[in-house]
Amino acid sequence: MNSLLSLLKNRYLYLSAAGLILFGGLSILALDRWIMPAYTNYNAGVTVPDVTRLSLEDAQAKLELYGFRYEILDRRAHSAFPANYITDQSPEPRQIVKPNRKIYLTVNTTERPAVVVPNVENMSIRNAQIQLENYGLEVGTISYESARFRNTVIRQSVAPGDSVDQGTVVDLVLSDGLGGDIVRVPELTGLLLPEAQNRLSEAGLRIGEIRFEPSRDVIPNTVLSYSPVEETMREGQSIDLVISERFDAREVDEAGAIIDDEEGFPEELIPVAPPDTLSDGNNDDSDNSDDHNNDDSNNSDGDDNSNGSGNAGGSNSDPKSPKYNLSDLS
Repeated sequence: MNSLLSLLKNRYLYLSAAGLILFGGLSILALDRWIMPAYTNYNAGVTVPDVTRLSLEDAQAKLELYGFRYEILDRRAHSAFPANYITDQSPEPRQIVKPNRKIYLTVNTTERPAVVVPNVENMSIRNAQIQLENYGLEVGTISYESARFRNTVIRQSVAPGDSVDQGTVVDLVLSDGLGGDIVRVPELTGLLLPEAQNRLSEAGLRIGEIRFEPSRDVIPNTVLSYSPVEETMREGQSIDLVISERFDAREVDEAGAIIDDEEGFPEELIPVAPPDTLSDGNNDDSDNSDDHNNDDSNNSDGDDNSNGSGNAGGSNSDPKSPKYNLSDLS
């Protein structure tokens, strides 16, 4: 215990630790600033020349002139190039890389190596192309025939497992998504949409456009009609559906709520005319009826003076002026 305490109190221990930390920091700084940039040519870059369509000898001389190394990665037969010509390179031309970088070359050869043709049937066209290219084969003519699954390889011109020369062209036959069989169209009217989808899938048909229409008579999501209305169709063809939705379904305007006239206004929201206007209208109607009665009585009884005076008063009065009763004046 005493030795440990004496060691901790020794100043040379701390001086040695500080020296190691300082040496490590300086080493890292020198490694980052000078050693590694010089080793990796950090600030140096050379543009890769294009050596494709050149003979192997010319490509070698050109790469050495630019300060690059090279390696023959593969030899493949290509009908567009003479023998011992460069058909491909990696990295690609006009890229900036470090000096002394190795360039990988693909050289054309007259002797085509034999490869085994892979089985690409029942694959998508994309996967089939990748598979054939990986084996050094080329995709040729693509044709279509009637089958259910669209863009799926039905047949290939070279049988799987055959040994052929690398670069051989393989033609493919794809499915157009329409089967060759004639199927019966199921009755869809009155079915719910999920059930109609299952019926069409079981029959080998597809669902085309789905259009919604409001209906009071059937529940929502019910098939109202479909087109084309045929008894039989070709497998894989599409059928358009018209589906019911709620009759009162409507969009709410952002400016305010929608008021339905059929439900009626609340009583407190019904506008009420001023009392004077209502009374004047009623008095006008009553005066007009009195004048009409007085005219009738004057026409029938010419000797009635009271009715005659009432008639005269009614004819000279303005219908828009207010009316008064004698009881009110007294």
